[in-house]
Amino acid sequence: MPNIRPSAYLRSNYDEVSEFCHSKMEPVFITKNGHDDLAVMSIEAYEKFCGRYELYHLLDEGLEAEKKGDYMDYDEFIAGLRKEMA
Repeated sequence: MPNIRPSAYLRSNYDEVSEFCHSKMEPVFITKNGHDDLAVMSIEAYEKFCGRYELYHLLDEGLEAEKKGDYMDYDEFIAGLRKEMA
């Protein structure tokens, strides 16, 4: 269940919001005048989110390359690595 709070709550309960974000590793959604405005999360949760996003992006690139036939087989890859390391 998302944790949704008005902006005034964030101003007057910053420590509580910070503790929640760090302990639960979940965002707190802040509303302004009854409408969605911000998502507040810990730096750790943000970095994890960004890492996951980057991983998904790289996986998508790999799948697209495979569809185009733009890849090398395992033996070619290992031979290239050995050549670079020599």
